[in-house]
Amino acid sequence: MTEVTTIKSAKNAENDFYRLSIQISLNGLSFCMLDTVSHTVISSEHVLFHKELTPYQVLEELKQLVEKNNIQKTAFSEVVVIHRNNLFTLVPKPLFHADELANYLKFNAKILANDHIAHDEIEGYELMNVYVPFVNINNYLYGLFGEFVYKHHGTVMVQSLLSEQGSGESPICYAHLSEQQLDITVVAGQKLQLFNNFDYSTQEDFLYYLLFTLEQLKLNPETIKLRLFGEVEENDTIYKLCYDYIKNIAIFTPTHNAELLAAVDQESIDFTVLNAL
Repeated sequence: MTEVTTIKSAKNAENDFYRLSIQISLNGLSFCMLDTVSHTVISSEHVLFHKELTPYQVLEELKQLVEKNNIQKTAFSEVVVIHRNNLFTLVPKPLFHADELANYLKFNAKILANDHIAHDEIEGYELMNVYVPFVNINNYLYGLFGEFVYKHHGTVMVQSLLSEQGSGESPICYAHLSEQQLDITVVAGQKLQLFNNFDYSTQEDFLYYLLFTLEQLKLNPETIKLRLFGEVEENDTIYKLCYDYIKNIAIFTPTHNAELLAAVDQESIDFTVLNAL
């Protein structure tokens, strides 16, 4: 892949007050356009693919999404691109060295010699996220918007949930469901205990990854707080299945951007897409 020639800083345009966030994954696409003056969502859409695509197929889908919503004709004060994949690893900031990115990542993910590797800082928590972005997507969007910010979805997820948790010391397990992907984040006392991403096909897969994670962290299913969010509701079978094993369970409602979430169809907007703005 060809490395994108961009820097990770926002594009500032005089008199523009729209912000755009786009999330890219091999399983789907989503975007959100925010009016920063009225603090309202102007437009949003979520596209789920029937099967996992290649990065080049995803690019073709993205081009259609952009043209359909006239995104390329809109001026933005900020554009944020979120790369959602499992090609990442978290590194404590004191141990981080920018010239060792491939060495950090090769233990957790299959990478190629020509893969471009990027990194984000999870600000305020002494953590770095090392990951492989979709470079062909970055190149296309750079052609549309010029310089823009890009991040890994785990960066947005962890940063947002650590900020949500407050000062409570009791561990909380957050499980985010989207496009047959499961993000598990465990936090305690505003410290990250674990963040991981799993692909699952069945409800039993989901339960296995969840209970296995709790077991590895030596967390008691009878006492742990489990908060589900994303593509899940209280009457879903997956919620009821979790309740058979974990009693302290509830649907998580984010406080950040709660007014925006309440005003839009939540099926058309993703947690990370909104929280990246």
